[in-house]
Amino acid sequence: MSQPHFDTVRRARLAEAAGPIENARRQPCEAGLSRSIPMRSVVFGAALAVAGLFSAPLLAADATGLWLTPVDGGQIEITRCGANLCGAIVTSKDIEANPGLTDVKNSDAGLRGRKLKGLTILTGFSGGPKEWTGGKVYNADDGKTYSGTITLENDTTLKLRGCVIYPLCETQTWTRLR
Repeated sequence: MSQPHFDTVRRARLAEAAGPIENARRQPCEAGLSRSIPMRSVVFGAALAVAGLFSAPLLAADATGLWLTPVDGGQIEITRCGANLCGAIVTSKDIEANPGLTDVKNSDAGLRGRKLKGLTILTGFSGGPKEWTGGKVYNADDGKTYSGTITLENDTTLKLRGCVIYPLCETQTWTRLR
């Protein structure tokens, strides 16, 4: 009797002794390799895959992230501030040219020394998942604060509307960078 035949007979006897569940997990697969993946790993992997399918749309429908504005190459990081959304200036062409730029046009003279880089310009936006309202938008170009609404158009585009008083509003379209 040759060695390969002996191994086959030995595997068959071990499979009988192991019972139907162990036997099913250890049956040779079509490629001739032994399947010895524990059932727990299979169930856990399947659960992760299903969770991934359901969570991907939720993450995509979130306005948090880094956004490019249409003005001066501005980049704004939108984050969660408690239950609300807020946003701060990350950079712009002007800030890249002069990192020490300050908020010189602020209507409050006491705030004119604040650096623009890192300055929070979006505050108090609540709601979601597609629209956040009740927020304030600070515009460093004129030093004024406006009522605002953020609307997520799709995964890569949002509209920011700032109003002096409705209907005197201006809307910008921002593009997601990450």
